[in-house]
Amino acid sequence: MTPNLTYVVVVGVLFAAGVTLLLERSLTRVLMGVILLGNGANLLLLTGGRAGGAPIVGTTPEEEMSDPLPQAMVLTAIVITLGMTAFLLALAYRSWHLVGHDEVQDDVEDRRIMELADRDEGPGTSDFGEGDGDESDDGPTTGTTTASDADRKTAAGETGRPR
Repeated sequence: MTPNLTYVVVVGVLFAAGVTLLLERSLTRVLMGVILLGNGANLLLLTGGRAGGAPIVGTTPEEEMSDPLPQAMVLTAIVITLGMTAFLLALAYRSWHLVGHDEVQDDVEDRRIMELADRDEGPGTSDFGEGDGDESDDGPTTGTTTASDADRKTAAGETGRPR
């Protein structure tokens, strides 16, 4: 069976609108994006099945039955979408109750780590620095590492393990 072109276009529009809404900062729009993606997935699963009569043995000849697997997968997808919707509704309500809006803010710690990493990686620097890669310009020459050096390395994503 070839899927109807209308269904394919509708699935594409639902997925595009859902992904666009998922990339927003408002939890209400993210919720709408999850719902649209769920409906797009349901329609996509249904277009993959064979059309026909009820898949009940004895009521329809076997060659005229519809495929029951996509129907079962759509039921599972509906339950998953319902669970995600309930969770996002709870998050949006809690955010509205605590802050007065449902906008997701930037994490201050993530912003600080990015600034530290940008400061450490100046223009023209590489991962291994100058030389053969055995020496490190990051710490003191005595072999000890101060707390500020360790914090800076952790913030920049350096773990001390070889790459």
